Amino acid sequence: MWLWIAVAVLVLIVLWAAWTFNRLITYRNRVDEGWSQIDVQLRRRYDLIPNLVEVVRGYADHERQTFERVTAARAAAIDASGVAGQADAETAVTAGLRQLLGVVEAYPELKADRSFLALQEELTATESKIAYARQYYNDQVRGLNTRIQRFPSLLVARAAGIREREFFAIDDPEARGPVQVGLGEPGA
Repeated sequence: MWLWIAVAVLVLIVLWAAWTFNRLITYRNRVDEGWSQIDVQLRRRYDLIPNLVEVVRGYADHERQTFERVTAARAAAIDASGVAGQADAETAVTAGLRQLLGVVEAYPELKADRSFLALQEELTATESKIAYARQYYNDQVRGLNTRIQRFPSLLVARAAGIREREFFAIDDPEARGPVQVGLGEPGA
């Protein structure tokens, strides 16, 4: 009799461990999927930046330092690795784009240029997709991390080598508030 009870308890423990392991794998895969979606949208944004710089350069060629800063930030972001490295690189890209769009404000004819308007619309749509992908990714990371931190599933996570993941948070205080655009003279 005790043997059957011990076998039944052991079977239940094994079934629970398998079920917990499968849930952790599902969340880990969702985190990877979320990161992949962020990567797709970031690559899309990186492809837009050179075109945007060229259109603005046609009107404001003397803003060379701004163009170089945006281009360098883009290159660094393309080469970034890991969640923290990508977040730091995205902070620089966002700051560079903000500065580039600030230059645009000084050129009314540029703001009316069809090529610029199309690129700006595409960039805005891409930024929205990045925000959505980042939210999805962070939600999945929260779910995975919560399951890994809870007892007794943390035992299965440790045994399987499943680790917590980092949130994708861009540390840009200006991005949390309204965009400040300078309306100075061209080239000032």
